[in-house]
Amino acid sequence: MSPTDDDDTAAADQTDGPAAAPRDDDGLDLARQITRATAGTTPAARRRRRQRPVQGSTPTDDRRRGRLSGAHPDERDPQLLEGEVARLVGRGGWELPLRMRGVFARWPDLVGDDVAAHCTPESFNDGVLVVRTDSTAWATQLKLLTPTVLGRLNADLGPGTVRVLEVLGPHLPTWKKGRRSTRDGRGPRDTYG
Repeated sequence: MSPTDDDDTAAADQTDGPAAAPRDDDGLDLARQITRATAGTTPAARRRRRQRPVQGSTPTDDRRRGRLSGAHPDERDPQLLEGEVARLVGRGGWELPLRMRGVFARWPDLVGDDVAAHCTPESFNDGVLVVRTDSTAWATQLKLLTPTVLGRLNADLGPGTVRVLEVLGPHLPTWKKGRRSTRDGRGPRDTYG
């Protein structure tokens, strides 16, 4: 037998036998125990982390509890601004009003420069787009172009978004002056012959 064989046999006797000497904790084992306890890697801490998050918790709450983002993308990772704005618009129900404001901004592109020079959109509510013209002649012209304008708007916004195009003439001066006036009167023209 070689000297190494004797050492192997002696080591086997120490681990297998019931008379193995109790091992004293040295400084390294004590340091490991303290590290496990303070790092939250104890089995109790692992069970708490595995529990499902409380409904209504926020990513900030998860960070406080020690949950970190993993290797795969999730809602706790930094997000692109475009996606966050889209989510905000969706939650607020602002899709259609924002698209209509886009139509107001691109009005010359949708109806043409000639028409846009004389007609401006004023408001949109429940499928009715109100357009103001600068003369009665352009109001008549736009009324004739209503099917074409509605087709272009619905092609841009989606079918059935704009159902009615209400065309208003120019703001005309009123002949009503003062606090008193007659109903159904013709105003100052009443005195002309």
